[in-house]
Amino acid sequence: MSNYITIAIENLHVFIEEKFAEGFSYLLDITAIDYSEYIEAQEEEFAIVYIIRHKDFKQILVIKSYLAALEVQSITDIFSGADWLEREVYDQYGIKFKGHKNLRRVLNHCAFVGHPLRKSYPITKGQLSLCVDDLQDEMNNRLLGKSVVCKLEDGSFSDCSKDLMFLNLGPSHPASHGTIRTYLALDGETIEAAVIEIGYLHRGFEKSCENHTYNQIIPYTDRLNYCSAISNNIAFAKTVEDMLGVTLHPRGQAIRVLLLELSRIEDHLVCLAAILVDMGAMTNYWYMYNPRETIYELLSKLTGARLTNSYMRIGGMTNDLHEEFESDLNNALLKVKEGVDETLSLIKHNRIFHDRTQNIGIITPKDAINASLTGPNLRASGVAYDMRKDSPYYGYENYEFDVAVGSVGDVYDRIMVRFEEIKQSTSIINQVMKTMPEGEINVKDASIVLPNKEAVYTTIEGVMNQFKLTYEGVKVPAGEYYGSIEATNGELGFFIVSDGSGTPYKVKVKAPSFTAISAYADMIEGFQLADAVLTLGSLNIIAGEMDR
Repeated sequence: MSNYITIAIENLHVFIEEKFAEGFSYLLDITAIDYSEYIEAQEEEFAIVYIIRHKDFKQILVIKSYLAALEVQSITDIFSGADWLEREVYDQYGIKFKGHKNLRRVLNHCAFVGHPLRKSYPITKGQLSLCVDDLQDEMNNRLLGKSVVCKLEDGSFSDCSKDLMFLNLGPSHPASHGTIRTYLALDGETIEAAVIEIGYLHRGFEKSCENHTYNQIIPYTDRLNYCSAISNNIAFAKTVEDMLGVTLHPRGQAIRVLLLELSRIEDHLVCLAAILVDMGAMTNYWYMYNPRETIYELLSKLTGARLTNSYMRIGGMTNDLHEEFESDLNNALLKVKEGVDETLSLIKHNRIFHDRTQNIGIITPKDAINASLTGPNLRASGVAYDMRKDSPYYGYENYEFDVAVGSVGDVYDRIMVRFEEIKQSTSIINQVMKTMPEGEINVKDASIVLPNKEAVYTTIEGVMNQFKLTYEGVKVPAGEYYGSIEATNGELGFFIVSDGSGTPYKVKVKAPSFTAISAYADMIEGFQLADAVLTLGSLNIIAGEMDR
């Protein structure tokens, strides 16, 4: 349930404080809207938007304020997770946040000129990356706050108690995905302070959405979390369908649940395989990775693509399950169970595994919520928030499954929560297959779903319908809407602004990996260098989702 409220900018900060006291204490996202080319002229060209959940995880509050000037009071004093979210808005729109202590670019490089999500910024304009951010000032400020360095009279900094070594962990480090730079201040092997830089993979997903029809965007969503691509398809398609006011037939919903859980399994397999190989467990890597390959073969047979499937469409999906799907699925799930069982037999009582993962990279429930963590990373800290239970959709309330919850919020909990989620997802899939209804997979609406090929080849109406939907796109009623699902890494949401055409006026992704990486520095400070690698792996940062 979502409430949309418009607040005068001078009352915004106080209003958010009041709502925080009322229980709206989980910040999901912050974005902005450039109305300069919108169908209805606005007195102010820009608005700032905050999306906040209630602590019951059922209610959502979307707060919008129009900006007379391109500045607004920071809410980092209320939510620590607002730090990077405000930096992103500043980077992409040029809106300044008064009181923010580190307002610098986060996705675009430091020499970037302009703000790319403004409507005035041409989509074809390219810029070379001419610099690498000098993170030393930010590092010095973090160390100053910990009384590890002293500020001299001339404004420079000096070690006041420890002989520190500064080190770049990534972006070229194998565990850093080639996209994450962690600048460390080390006292021996202990991390005194860390500063994170991302943006190495930034490809302008949200800008591209403004120039493509809704169905043309679906292949772009594949490249967000490319380890579970179909879940991105579903999150976007469902949001647009909600805006259209259409509901899938029961068979279409069941197939989406099945594929969401299969995507969750394949993503968790890769996460667990990668973190185990990061700690030197190569045998476990293959036990976990080979079953994932079996799932890829199944999805390739179903969708025609191995990794980035582009299987969903607004109003349904491209085709029904193939004839041998059930036997292929059972074979894949059997391989998954064998791989998980073999892996757990090697690590469950392994002293090295326990020492490397327990009480490492801890984040408390309060800090996890305040930092806007979501999904397995939040549940591992003891917060039992799962949209499939708290805000069910597609009939999730009809399936029996448990929410896996940790107790410490360390690397061990984040690993074991994912192992348990594989088990629970397998159970959901089996229940879906036992109760799979017959019927249509697409809604019966010629203004939304493409006609079948026979109609296109034999009737003029079919040809015209195909042409208009392909060329103009699905016409979505004008309005603003936030929709989300429980994807592999947590709540994956899309805030869409429609102007009534077949192309969205604006699309904003609420990406779980982005807020997870913003909490990473605090999680590794005080731990050792080797612990930073495992903590990063346990967060399951997916670069395409993080950088977009």
